[in-house]
Amino acid sequence: MNDVELFFGLGWHHIISAGALDHILFVTVLSAIYIFEDWKKVLILVTAFTIGHSLTLALSVYDIIRINNKLVEILIPCTIAITAVFNFFQKNFTQRKVQLNYFFALFFGLIHGMGFANSIRFMMPKDESIALPLLSFNIGLEAGQIVIVLLILSLSYLFINILRAPRRVWVYLLSGIALIASLQMIVERLLYLK
Repeated sequence: MNDVELFFGLGWHHIISAGALDHILFVTVLSAIYIFEDWKKVLILVTAFTIGHSLTLALSVYDIIRINNKLVEILIPCTIAITAVFNFFQKNFTQRKVQLNYFFALFFGLIHGMGFANSIRFMMPKDESIALPLLSFNIGLEAGQIVIVLLILSLSYLFINILRAPRRVWVYLLSGIALIASLQMIVERLLYLK
């Protein structure tokens, strides 16, 4: 297996696996306020998340930053909870009102990247360019995120357009599930610290 396949697979499994619930929840709650017609906006959104994620990974590989892993593991579900709560306060879903989501995606992507940085740091080549492995990882991550986003947008289409449920109910449902799950993660991870 070459480096491209290896790192693509790592990126894919980083978002599409049973152990990736925190990332899946974040991408879900981030895209909850969008409908199927907004698919281009959501792709830009998850790309902003990938950029933040990859920046942290690159800085970590070169030992420019190093964050306590237990702290990061608590911060990650906090990003989910903050985004979910933000969704509850959306009165309407116009482009101007959801601009903060792009900030959440980029900034919180930095935090999510720290969660995997300690693991991937040892796999990245330090004596040569990390560009190709990092690009391969990010393409795998982006592909996984696109699958999740397409699933969420398809479910929103079914819920809103076919079942005729109000969009706000859909947003509240997804955000509520993500909020409850993230609060549970925070409590579990805080207890793990003791």
